[in-house]
Amino acid sequence: MATPVNPDKLPTVPKLTKIYEGDGDRLVEVPVSGQKVTILPSGDPRTAEATRHIRVMWGQHLLDDVVEGHYRTLICGVNDSDNMRGILGEILKLVPTSQWTLSSATSYAKVFRTAVSVHAKEDREPYILKFDLDRILVLALLRPNGRDHFTLEDIYRGFRTISQMLDGRADRRPVASISFLGAKSNRLLDHNGQEPSSEAVLKAMYDAGYQGDFYPPVSAWDSPRTGVFARYPFPAGVDRMREGSS
Repeated sequence: MATPVNPDKLPTVPKLTKIYEGDGDRLVEVPVSGQKVTILPSGDPRTAEATRHIRVMWGQHLLDDVVEGHYRTLICGVNDSDNMRGILGEILKLVPTSQWTLSSATSYAKVFRTAVSVHAKEDREPYILKFDLDRILVLALLRPNGRDHFTLEDIYRGFRTISQMLDGRADRRPVASISFLGAKSNRLLDHNGQEPSSEAVLKAMYDAGYQGDFYPPVSAWDSPRTGVFARYPFPAGVDRMREGSS
């Protein structure tokens, strides 16, 4: 004789949240080709973690977010020769109330470099230049003298200084940083002369004390087979998998 089933003890299937109106959920399917990332959840969103972390802004548009006033401070790179293809040049075009121009910003970097070479030869690079663009403060790492790129050590040193400049300054937050990856004017290379991973850059920033937002390079938006996390440090499971554990 069959035992009657108590409907109250049946496992419940969570109801999926609809994303789009109408038939949108069925129609907006993940394309076979084209840019895409898969964001993996980590942590419990129902509780607040009182720990320092870096938020990774997958799929977000940095320039739009800056122009729309989402940030008070932006971190990027600058050099004393040509910033035409850098993010600083793009920001200067989009903030018409600023008295800074691309040429004046580059000239300032050159004058600063000259002054440092005379008065502060023993200081450790990179230096941090401040550009107040009215609506946003740009903290720019000055590319070290005699090099056409940054290194991970430069990122660590620069962000250690920047973290001190941000500490206790509520007027300089929220803050966002570019990744320095895929850059045209101020490249970032590791000790092998190759571009490092996003994780390596995040680690250098985090170890230096940085807490804010991080915008991955657009090229990283096309990682269909690799799950990504939206905050750093990544879950401990990532290291366990690298070590061969499940």
